[in-house]
Amino acid sequence: MRKLLRPLLRGLARLLFRLELDVREADFKHERLLVVANHESFLDGLLIGLFLPIDPVFVINTAIAQRWYFRLLLSQVDYLTVDPASPMAMKKVIRLIESGRPVVIFPEGRITLTGSLMKVYDGPAFVAAKTGATVVPVRMDGASRSYFSRLSGKHPRVLFPKIRLTVLPERSFPMPVAASAKLRRHKAGEAMRRLMQEMVFVSRPSQTLYSALCDAMSIFGRGRRLLEDMKQVEYSYNDLLKMALILSRQIERLSAPGEKLGLLLPNVVPTLGLIFGLSARRRIPAMLNYTAGVDAMQTACDAAQIRTIITSRAFVEQAKLANKLAGLTGVQLVYLEDVRERIGLGDKLWLMLWAIHFPRAYALPTEPEEAAVVLFTSGSEGKPKGVVLSHRAILANIAQIRSVIDFSVYDKVLNALPIFHSFGLTAGALLPVLNGASLFLYPSPLHYRVIPELAYDRGCTVLFGTSTFLGNYAKFAHPYDFYRLRYVVAGAEKLSDGVRNLWFEKFGLRIFEGYGATETAPVLAVNTPMAYRSGTVGNLLPGIESRLVPVPGIEKGGILHVRGPNVMAGYLKGDQPGVLQPPVSDLGEGWYETGDVVDIDEDGFVRIVGRVKRFAKIAGEMVSLEVVEKLAIAASPSLLHAASSQPDASKGEALVLFTTDPALGREQLSAKARELGMPELAVPRKIQLVEALPLLGTGKTDYVTLKRMAETV
Repeated sequence: MRKLLRPLLRGLARLLFRLELDVREADFKHERLLVVANHESFLDGLLIGLFLPIDPVFVINTAIAQRWYFRLLLSQVDYLTVDPASPMAMKKVIRLIESGRPVVIFPEGRITLTGSLMKVYDGPAFVAAKTGATVVPVRMDGASRSYFSRLSGKHPRVLFPKIRLTVLPERSFPMPVAASAKLRRHKAGEAMRRLMQEMVFVSRPSQTLYSALCDAMSIFGRGRRLLEDMKQVEYSYNDLLKMALILSRQIERLSAPGEKLGLLLPNVVPTLGLIFGLSARRRIPAMLNYTAGVDAMQTACDAAQIRTIITSRAFVEQAKLANKLAGLTGVQLVYLEDVRERIGLGDKLWLMLWAIHFPRAYALPTEPEEAAVVLFTSGSEGKPKGVVLSHRAILANIAQIRSVIDFSVYDKVLNALPIFHSFGLTAGALLPVLNGASLFLYPSPLHYRVIPELAYDRGCTVLFGTSTFLGNYAKFAHPYDFYRLRYVVAGAEKLSDGVRNLWFEKFGLRIFEGYGATETAPVLAVNTPMAYRSGTVGNLLPGIESRLVPVPGIEKGGILHVRGPNVMAGYLKGDQPGVLQPPVSDLGEGWYETGDVVDIDEDGFVRIVGRVKRFAKIAGEMVSLEVVEKLAIAASPSLLHAASSQPDASKGEALVLFTTDPALGREQLSAKARELGMPELAVPRKIQLVEALPLLGTGKTDYVTLKRMAETV
C-alpha cells in the first residue's frame, strides 16, 4: 500500500508545492548514513522520505509523534520516537545506524518557531562521531510558510508555498579529542551547529538586490508595513516599491547603465527606495560620506568617476553641506525636490497601470556578480578608497548573518548608523527589509538622548551601534528604555569593557560584539546567543576561509587574510580613477588582507590583538597601541583615551596618550601596569590632555588626526 501511495504523493507534492530538488554531489550509497535536516514544518519528514533515494528511519521527537495528524503523515515512513534531550535515547539511534539502516534526524529536535534555526542538540553529532556515519545535510526551505508550520499568525502563510529541498555534499564527523566524554559530546555538538548554519547559508538563492526585494515582498506581503523614519509614517513593501520605481525612472533619464551615481542623502525611506530602484536599472549608487571634508569627498568622486550627485535641498540646508558641495568640481547636483516635480501624468499612469503590477519586468538583466553599490572607506589610515560590493557580496553577507542570528517579522530594528557606512547599510537597513523585520531609520547616531527614547517609544528589539555610541546611549538612557531589546550588536570599533559592563549592569543586556570591514560587506565574525565568548568577536561566519600570517615581533596570532562570497569585487582608487583593482594579498588573488592581527582559539573564537598599523616599535619591541588604551581605561574607566606614537631618535618610536582626564598621570599608569602585569613599555611617556577625542562620522576614533597631533606634541 505504501509503495502504491508514494508515487501519487510525490506527484501531488510537486504539483501543489512546485517542489524543487537540488542535489549537489551527495552520495547515498554509504554503509552507514545519517541525514540531518532543519525542521520547518510537519511536512518535512514526509517530503524528505518521498524525494530522497533511500528508505530511511526517521527519528522523531516523542512529543511531536503523539499528535494524531502527525501520526497520519508518519504512516508513510518508518520512524523511531526519542527524547532529544536524553543521552540514553541516542543509543537506539546508534544501534540503528550500525545495523546499516539509513537514518534521518532533525538536530533541532523541534519545529522552528522563528523561521530560523533553533537550538541544535549535541546528540545527533555524537551519534555521527560514534558510528563513523557519513552525514548528508538537507536544507528545507519554504515549508515554514505553510499552514503545517508552527510560526505565529504574524508570519504570512499560504496554503501551498513553493518548497525547495537542497541536498548538500556529505560530511564526516570524526570523534573530537577532549578530556571527557561530556566535552567530546559538546565539541561534536558545536561542529553540528556550524554544519547546520553553513547548510542554511550555502543553500541561499542567487539574487540581485532588487530581485531579493521582490522575493521578500512576495513572501511577507505587499501590504506589510515595516518601514519608518522621522516623518513617523509607516511604509509598506508596496510603498517602498513605488518609491524605487518612480524615482529610478526619473534618474535613469540622466544616466547610463553601469554608471556610478553619488548619493548624498540621510537615513530616510526614500534613500532605500532609490538604492533598490537604481539597482533595478543597473545604475550603481555610490554612498558618499557627508561628514567627510571637501578633499575626502572630491577624492571619492574622482576615484569612482562620479559625475552626478543626487541629494536633497532640505538635507543640504539642515546638514549645512552647501559649502562642501560648492567646493566640489566636475560633478552635477541633482536635487530630489526637482526630480519629484518632473514626475508627470504619464509617469503616474505607467506606475499604477503597469510597473507596480509587474515589478520584475521593470528590471534590466543583471548578474549577481555585477556591482551593486560603492562604499568608501573612512580614510582612518589615509585617503578614502571606493569599495565596490557586488549583489553577491551583500546578499551573501546578509545570508551569513541570518544563518547565525534569527531576525524575523517579530523584530523591529532601530538603525541610526549612517547608510553610507557598510555596517549601517547591510546590517542596519538591507538585512531587516529583506527578511521581513520592521525598521526605524534615524538620521544621526549622535543624538544620545533621543535614540533611547525612540527605542522605548517604538518598542525596538534590535539595536546596532559602535562602542562609542552605545556607551553614550547607556549614559543618557532610563533603565527601562531598552526593555524590549533582545539583540544589541556592536561593531566598527573595539567594544570597551566599560560599555559592556554598563549595559549589563544598567539594562541587564549582553552586547554581541562583531567584527568586519567595508571590504567584506562588512561582517566577518559575530558573537551570537548560540556561540558567545566575552573578550572575542565571535566565530567567523559560514562560508569564510581564513588564514593567519605571522608578524615578526608578535608572538600570538597573525594578520588575518580572508576569502569568501562576501568579499568585495575590488577597490577604486584616486591614482587610477574608475579602474577596478580586485582583492589580492600575499596568499593570492581573491584574498583580502584585513590588516588586523587576530588570534583564533580552538573553538573558533576570534580575538582581535590589534591593527598592524596600530603597533609601535619601541627599542625593538612591538607594543600594541590598543594595550596602551586598555591600560588608560583601567586607570581611568569613566573617561575617554586614545594612543598614538611619534618618532623618537633613541628608541625608534615613543608613545603619546591623549586623554580627557586631567588627573591621569604617568605614576598612576605605571602603578596600574604593575597591578595588571603589563610591560613597562606600555606606559606612555607623554600624556596630552584634550577636551574631546576626534571622531569620524562613523563613530570611530580619527587616528589620522591623532597621529598628526602626536607628531606636533
